[in-house]
Amino acid sequence: MLYQAYQFHDDLIAPLRDLARRLQIFSATALWGSGSEMGRHFAAALEMISRFEITHQRPDFAIDSVMIGNRVVPVTVETVLDMPFGALLHFATDTDAKRPRVLVVAPLSGHFATLLRGTVQTLLRDHDVYITDWANARDVPLSAGRFGMDDYVDYIMHFLEEIGPGAHILAVCQPCVQALAAVAVMSEERHPATPRTMTLMAGPIDPRESPTKVNELAVSKSLAWFENSLITGVPWRYRGGGRRVYPGFLQLVAFMSMNMQRHQDAHRKLYDHLAKGETAEAGKIKKFYDEYFAVLDLTEEFYIETIERVFQKAELATGDLTHHGRKVDPGQIRNTALLTVEGGRDDICALGQTSAAHDLCRALRPHLKRHHLQANVGHYGVFSGRRWEGEIYPVVRNMILAME
Repeated sequence: MLYQAYQFHDDLIAPLRDLARRLQIFSATALWGSGSEMGRHFAAALEMISRFEITHQRPDFAIDSVMIGNRVVPVTVETVLDMPFGALLHFATDTDAKRPRVLVVAPLSGHFATLLRGTVQTLLRDHDVYITDWANARDVPLSAGRFGMDDYVDYIMHFLEEIGPGAHILAVCQPCVQALAAVAVMSEERHPATPRTMTLMAGPIDPRESPTKVNELAVSKSLAWFENSLITGVPWRYRGGGRRVYPGFLQLVAFMSMNMQRHQDAHRKLYDHLAKGETAEAGKIKKFYDEYFAVLDLTEEFYIETIERVFQKAELATGDLTHHGRKVDPGQIRNTALLTVEGGRDDICALGQTSAAHDLCRALRPHLKRHHLQANVGHYGVFSGRRWEGEIYPVVRNMILAME
């Protein structure tokens, strides 16, 4: 009944949000909305109420153009491959120049792939970029079947096959495990679409290293607790009605609880900016939370298997990970150059968890391995923001360029 309770609450306050939006329009022409201090505070309060909402639809990537060389080039988002639980998107650019093809593997952890908008926008300067666009499980009908960790690895391999030989892969956060598994399987099979480089950014290759609150929670409870406390059925009003999922709204609450004071402070600042008419400053905060409050649901099997196999048993690090019953051996990776990136202030995936991939990829020669520690960033700073653009991205670009 967890999802039903959430839906009932959301339906209950929806009229209040709608009323606030209507009053915003009315107050713009009313006397109290004419620019007085009381009017600005009233309008700010209305906007805060209207924004009290979690959305379940992927926002637009809103990447219309990119600077390539010395000219602005239009960008068009194309669906290359559409599968039930995810699509392969291509950011097509109007340029004849040959550019390295990069598959960005987005996390399946409660947010949409648009969370990596900044990552993609930066990569587009020098690369032909593709991304995994994972579906919201509540919108996938039961007839589509299950989607677990092995299926996730299958999707990555299907996407690489679609892109073709000679591509590169870059995984952010949670899918670093599945990306490494996919490259290991493809390497062992000598698959022609095995990527030339593999960049793993802030991912739990070995979560036993410097455990964070996320890691500690995963191992402190039994699988039965996760199944009974966090898994629920999708309401029948949606296409995936009846599917058992880990709801995105629960993941959002979990993420926010780790830094609740920071989120409270951000919303106080938002109210103050709105009340003062500081639209540019307010816009920056609204843009972030429009993305942050857009959530998707995970299938029960993917979430539970991730808890058990990635965090509780650390199967990849211990050598026990299998793919459809077949052992995954990163030691089979011989020609795919490896770059790992960690943030020195990362409180989700701490130091050592991602760099553990170097020991696992034991057959790689030293010149095909590189680790980059960005000492002054947290988790999100590894793949977005000023440090990503100015200091981390050049390392990623140079690794890819060296293997072209």
